[in-house]
Amino acid sequence: MPTILTFGDSNTHGTPPIVTPGVYARFPAGTRWPTVMAAELGPKWTLVEESLPGRTAQFPDPIMGPHMEGTSALRIALESHGPIDVLTIMLGTNDTKNMFGATPEKIAGGMDALLRIARSEPMQTRHGGFKILLICPPPVKVQGPISDQFLFADTKGKALPPLYKTIAAHHGVGYMDAGKVIETSAIDGVHFDEADHPKLGQAVANAVRAL
Repeated sequence: MPTILTFGDSNTHGTPPIVTPGVYARFPAGTRWPTVMAAELGPKWTLVEESLPGRTAQFPDPIMGPHMEGTSALRIALESHGPIDVLTIMLGTNDTKNMFGATPEKIAGGMDALLRIARSEPMQTRHGGFKILLICPPPVKVQGPISDQFLFADTKGKALPPLYKTIAAHHGVGYMDAGKVIETSAIDGVHFDEADHPKLGQAVANAVRAL
């Protein structure tokens, strides 16, 4: 049975749009996009959800903690689970936070680092080889109750798709622009509405089949 590991942040975890900061919530299985994707792929597939709200591709978070940095987390995930056949990575939203001061190129560089880890000989050998789908998240809207964390993030987010596409092509992995399928919620400008998770799940399933 093929196994797929979805590596990401709160939008892979299934966090609903935030109304009250600090309150934990999660969409149920069957709603959040990785579970919809797995159902679309069929019963022979096994899903491993590896997502952490607040995760970045490359930055230790001075408020949420150093464990938010994604490179160590990806190594742990790939060495904790397996063998896997497909890895999806959707990160970068939190890297656009103004406190990191990162340019779009710097954010894309974090994705490059993650792909180098995933494509490394030790990781590929460990799993007997696996395919990778890099997903560019839709750009943030600077509005809602957590907008102060994401000043200028909208501009950065709009610049990411061509950079991610170039990096994916360089590494010979699959690429998908989630912003062509859904957009972030008007409620908080960062997370996905309940109706958009199934849309994204179906689109990712199609992209996985295309690998």
